[in-house]
Amino acid sequence: MRTIESVGLADARRVIAAGEAEADRQGQPMNIAVVDAGGSLVAHIRQDGGWMGSVDIAINKAFTARAFDLPTADLADNAQPGQQFYGIQESNHGRVMVFAGGIPLSTPDGGVIGAVGVSGGTGEQDAAVAKVAAAAL
Repeated sequence: MRTIESVGLADARRVIAAGEAEADRQGQPMNIAVVDAGGSLVAHIRQDGGWMGSVDIAINKAFTARAFDLPTADLADNAQPGQQFYGIQESNHGRVMVFAGGIPLSTPDGGVIGAVGVSGGTGEQDAAVAKVAAAAL
């Protein structure tokens, strides 16, 4: 039998707590979501004042980062008209997000065990919160 390592609830809580602290430092309420190795939601928070419309975006950024095992911002350039991934956001029932703020969660040896997605600020703010959150794993 093959065992697949995956992020668990304790890991997700740690990742989210670090993201919340960075969002608080920025003064920007955020939605922060963590998915497991299979792309399923483990945990999500919407900070007080965080946009309700960003709930699905944060969850889908995490899904996207895990589905492609790369930061969502890396898809953006290649998803423009005339580029190789143009239209990718229509795949997976529209769940693919090509905005900054989704980052895979990796083990020290590089295995991807989940992802974090952040939404609620500018792309730069979302990416910065996601980076801090992912580093807490």
